[in-house]
Amino acid sequence: MIRSTLHTHWWILALRGLLAVMFGMATFLLPAFSLVILITLFAGYCLFDGILTLWSAARIHRDESRWWSLVVEGAISILAGVAAMVWPGLTSLVLLYLIAFWAIATGVFEIITAIRLRRELTGEWVMVLGGLLSVLLGVFLIVQPRTGALLVTWWISAYAFGFGIVLAVLAWRLRKQQTPPRNWPGTAGPAMG
Repeated sequence: MIRSTLHTHWWILALRGLLAVMFGMATFLLPAFSLVILITLFAGYCLFDGILTLWSAARIHRDESRWWSLVVEGAISILAGVAAMVWPGLTSLVLLYLIAFWAIATGVFEIITAIRLRRELTGEWVMVLGGLLSVLLGVFLIVQPRTGALLVTWWISAYAFGFGIVLAVLAWRLRKQQTPPRNWPGTAGPAMG
């Protein structure tokens, strides 16, 4: 059952959340990053996030047939990371569009995953919220591509930080649900003696 797999591997979501928060904090605290450093950070984040998402899909695949959206999301993240690494001379506008389309695509697949898992997962709204944050960032970056490098960096930072917090909350909820309460039906209660 997918519920037990997700609950068992809650730490993958927590690690993805930690990576997003670290990326968000780094881009916020050091907004004067050169474009090359921002591209490198983005590429690294995408690669690690994609690998963790694919690993999560592989674990779920054993128990459930609804794993394909995680595979697509992980593949998109890896492709975006590879694109950023292969073309380190990206202009800021091209990087902006790369981040925008990556955010929209991964956000849509986060929402699809949450909807598909709503019967097995309590608190799926947290995953939907993370997906919506991604889509909103992508749309904002496409609609306002020339708002200024510093403002764009702050928007990306805020998104990464917020998305990381959302993933951490989801991981915490899954971890909390992993162990049934003490008086849960079917669990041994305190020994009578």
